[in-house]
Amino acid sequence: MNTEQVLAEIREANLSYLMLAQTLIRADRDQALFRLGVSEETALLIGALTPAQMMKIASGNTLLCRMRCDDDMVWSLLTSHGKSSANDSVSRLHASILMAGRHQEAA
Repeated sequence: MNTEQVLAEIREANLSYLMLAQTLIRADRDQALFRLGVSEETALLIGALTPAQMMKIASGNTLLCRMRCDDDMVWSLLTSHGKSSANDSVSRLHASILMAGRHQEAA
């Protein structure tokens, strides 16, 4: 993949993220804050963006969204391969609880 392809992929990911974020924020702000892991101020900004502003922001060469799972424990819970579906559900629930706690700490 060459540089132009990478930049095109970043722009597409950015636009998709902004459109999803705006939809979530407009539908249910509290749930969007949790799911996106953004502050109230950021949600207000994203929610008010015009389509032209979203296109301009998305066109940058920096990925706007980031992995919220920056913890080995969360990653191991999310990627627990080969376990039964009951254990998988518990692992995902545990990971969600850990990430929700981190969202509260950041807010």
